[in-house]
Amino acid sequence: MNRTRGFILAAIILLGSFGIATLLIAQRPEPERREPPSRIPFVVTAPAVAGSGPIPVHGAGTVRPRVQVEVAAGVSGRVVRVDPAFESGGRVSEGQALFRLDDADYRFRVEQARSGVSVQQVELLKVEEEARIAREQYEAFQSRRGAAGDAEASPLAHWEPQLEAARAGVERARALLAEAELLLARTEVRAPFDAVVRSESVGVGQFVTAGVGVGQIYASDAVEIVVPLSDADAALVPGLWDLRPGVADRRAAARVTADYGTGAYAWDGYVDRVEAALDETTRTLDVIVRVPNPFTGGSRVQAGEASADAGSAPPLLIGQFANVEISGIAPEEYFRIRRLGLRPGNEVWAVDGEAVTIVPVRVLQRFDDTVYVTGGLNEGQEVVLSGIQFATEGLRVRTAANPDP
Repeated sequence: MNRTRGFILAAIILLGSFGIATLLIAQRPEPERREPPSRIPFVVTAPAVAGSGPIPVHGAGTVRPRVQVEVAAGVSGRVVRVDPAFESGGRVSEGQALFRLDDADYRFRVEQARSGVSVQQVELLKVEEEARIAREQYEAFQSRRGAAGDAEASPLAHWEPQLEAARAGVERARALLAEAELLLARTEVRAPFDAVVRSESVGVGQFVTAGVGVGQIYASDAVEIVVPLSDADAALVPGLWDLRPGVADRRAAARVTADYGTGAYAWDGYVDRVEAALDETTRTLDVIVRVPNPFTGGSRVQAGEASADAGSAPPLLIGQFANVEISGIAPEEYFRIRRLGLRPGNEVWAVDGEAVTIVPVRVLQRFDDTVYVTGGLNEGQEVVLSGIQFATEGLRVRTAANPDP
């Protein structure tokens, strides 16, 4: 009896469990149905932008003087005056006296030379008068002799050598006077051009020796920047090998920027010339960019644009590091693409609809994240940046603009 009741209880438990399981299965939620992922790769693209105007050629270099000279006296002497502007950082004008030497000895030499000229001039007058008398006497003597006196007279009879010697004496005296006046003028040292004093080491009472430098000045009308460029970049500078220093026409424009404090400032310049040899170490060409009026102050650069800020604008200083942007050639058609869009072998994977097109291009310039190219691209055409490692012509891809081809 107990066994029967046990079997009945076990059967009830099994049936209950089966019923609960059936109920749970019947009420289970339906699983979310998802489409299988597409096997067409998704790529990140950026449009090719059609360019216009000159292609910028970027470089950098250190500012140096257009011309720098050593200041030295032409004669020796003791300094009696120094111009207040002739000190480090001072500005001087063309012809301005920088310092002056004691000129007493040189003024005495000038007076002696003038006296010598007067003496020689008197001596010349005496010889000219004696020569005139000698010629008259000779002519009178010849007239008395008649036809027998037709023989040519000796130069000594006409005092020709004496006249030449007297005239040479006057010229020598005048030359000594000119030399003395030149030495006197050299006791005052003047600036050969508008300049900035870079260094000086002269003071009142100091004895200076002729030809020994006592300072350095450099021209303030312009400065230069030596910009090393590869041959590929140099080829983008228009008319580079036709440039002649000092010739105003046919010069490529340049924009020079330099940091000062927390800001950057810009100056306008131009390509003046190019060195006629490659640098043996770097295998680059040195292009010389000239910046006129560097002390007028640059324009402040804000968000990539220049704005006037003359009140606190600094000058372009010697020794300062500066970035240079040269206006290069202006092709009829070229494009700007992201650097990631350029593939090995100078290829671009462009997206035409939903398929990849491999476009060969010619690289003109690379700068930061931008590459300037020419080739069979179209304005606004999407260029593959990432998402695939290899591509074949006609490969189907998905993009943000066309996620479900």
